[in-house]
Amino acid sequence: SLLVTAEALQCLWSLALAAVDVYALLVKRAFRTPRATTIYSIGDWVTGALTFAAASGSAGITILINDDLMMCSENHCPSFMASTSMAFFTWFAIAPSCLFNLMTAVYRVQRA
Repeated sequence: SLLVTAEALQCLWSLALAAVDVYALLVKRAFRTPRATTIYSIGDWVTGALTFAAASGSAGITILINDDLMMCSENHCPSFMASTSMAFFTWFAIAPSCLFNLMTAVYRVQRA
């Protein structure tokens, strides 16, 4: 359930950022203040850390059920494995955004 919650939070965060971007395009104004980039960076890091923690926990449970307990046929292991691998793919997709926003936030705070 942690994986589902983390991915739901990631989707909500991404939708919120998309709404802010659409609003910025409509009013023809960029939100690149040091405060805004810091908020983006913190949000990306929080959602990225939650996604990675949830994916790691799900991988551990899947390995426990599959390898140690040998109960994979009773517990839908292929769907667990697929969701865990997609969570790791999601985290790898988030990582460049986290790093870019962190570098931008540090640059903006240093210039302010």
